[in-house]
Amino acid sequence: MAEIEPYENALDAIPGAHPYPRTSRYHDAEIGIHRRPDGTEVRYTKRRLLPQLDPNPDSDLTQPHTVGAGERPDLLAQHYFGDVGQWWQIADANPVLDPRELTDEAGRVIDIPLAGGFPGGRGDRRV
Repeated sequence: MAEIEPYENALDAIPGAHPYPRTSRYHDAEIGIHRRPDGTEVRYTKRRLLPQLDPNPDSDLTQPHTVGAGERPDLLAQHYFGDVGQWWQIADANPVLDPRELTDEAGRVIDIPLAGGFPGGRGDRRV
């Protein structure tokens, strides 16, 4: 089994710096430190929990989108957020394991998070 190497980053010296860019789905994830028996520290990203979805179908956290032929999560992210890298916001708003499930069937209605729609401001991150 391969050993996990310690995470080193130039941002470590800056208080409050985070190893993930502001637009990353892991930006707000907590960074943990594991100490090996020899005292070596290994940093890791703790598990990221999905934001709570509002069970109220009349809430204003998301807007519906009917998937068209040939659409992909990254293209929808470009359309709605202006950044293909924000596809994960759409994945967070829809309970799927594989983001490709979002658009593999034309006619499927998926939720698109609105700006500020999810707790923690996930819906308002833009580049």
